[in-house]
Order: sequence, then C-alpha cells, then structure tokens
Amino acid sequence: MFTGIVAAVGKITSVNPLGASADAGVQLAIDAGGLPLEDVALGDSISLNGACMTVVSKTAGSFTVDVSRESLDCTTGLDAPGPVNLEKALTLAERLGGHLVSGHVDGLGIVQKFEPVGESWELIVLAPRELAKYLAYKGSVVVNGVSLTVNSIDDAADGCRFSINLIPHTIEVTTLRYLTVGGKVNLEIDLIARYVERMLSISKS
Repeated sequence: MFTGIVAAVGKITSVNPLGASADAGVQLAIDAGGLPLEDVALGDSISLNGACMTVVSKTAGSFTVDVSRESLDCTTGLDAPGPVNLEKALTLAERLGGHLVSGHVDGLGIVQKFEPVGESWELIVLAPRELAKYLAYKGSVVVNGVSLTVNSIDDAADGCRFSINLIPHTIEVTTLRYLTVGGKVNLEIDLIARYVERMLSISKS
C-alpha cells in the first residue's frame, strides 16, 4: 500500500528487454534520486508513477525492477528513459498523508488542459468511461502516483473529464510539471469507491 505522496523524483536510466519475444517484459534501471534506499530490501515494493513494482536488485543510489508485458500494456511512462515519481510502500508507523493507494493502475487518462491559474496550475484529464462512476467532486484520484483531489467532474460521451488544482509545491516535487496536452497519465481510482461499487452491484443482483 502507498499514500500517493511522492517521496522523490527518480529517473529511468535504461530499459532492457527480458526476452526476444513480442510478449517479453523489460527490466528498468532506476536512479533513485533523493529516495533513501538503506531500508529497502530485495522484494520490497516501490511505486513508479503510480505502478507498484518489485525491487530485484539495488545499489546505494539505484535499483532495478522487472516489468511484465501486461503491466507495460496497462501503463504509460515505464517503457522509456525519463523521470518518474517514486514512493516506498507504507509501514504501519507512517502518516497517511494522501489516501490509501494500491499501486494498481486502473486506466489511462489523457491530459486535455494543463496551464497556470494564478499561483497554481489547472489540470484537466479525460478518464475512460468505465472509471467515471468512481470519480466524485472532492473525491480522491491518483495521477502518475500522486494523490490528488477532484475539483470538478463532467461526464461526456467519450469519458469523464475531471479537473484538479495543483499547488506550486506539487508541481515542484513531482513529475507532473512535465505533463503535456494530449499526453497519457496513469490513473488509480479510490480504493473505497471500488469496494462500494462492488457491494452495491451485488445487492442489486
């Protein structure tokens, strides 16, 4: 489990195929940036842009993870070198600064607007229609591993547009500052909303 509070911005430094077949995954080498790795053991989980990955090797300032083809097909930003948001898995002694995050990407959104408004930035993302029922005004959503609050929602034929206000601190300490209109983002809906929807669907059947 994670909180969606980014601990550091790291960098994918290399992407190496794990096999020659079309369905082979890749191994990512990651510079951990400012993320301390002293307490990270092999087999521990680290969130990369919102996707939970397992550490398979490490040095003092870097680590590697194996990413399956299925994970590559369901995410964005994990198939090429570049910056990534990093967060280590929760311990029971830590503050829950964001919200409960599983690190399982539910879908890909498309950035439709990203521009400054006063001292902050407005981000509008188009989410897939199947995720619309999980998005609510003032509810929580994870974008590229960052826990954020939904400011508005607009259901449409092609999906659900939701807006977010990004404060300067969030822009400064995450990779969200690199977003571009038309680009894709990893989305994870609120864990509680997922279970509520399941309970309601069972009660109606």
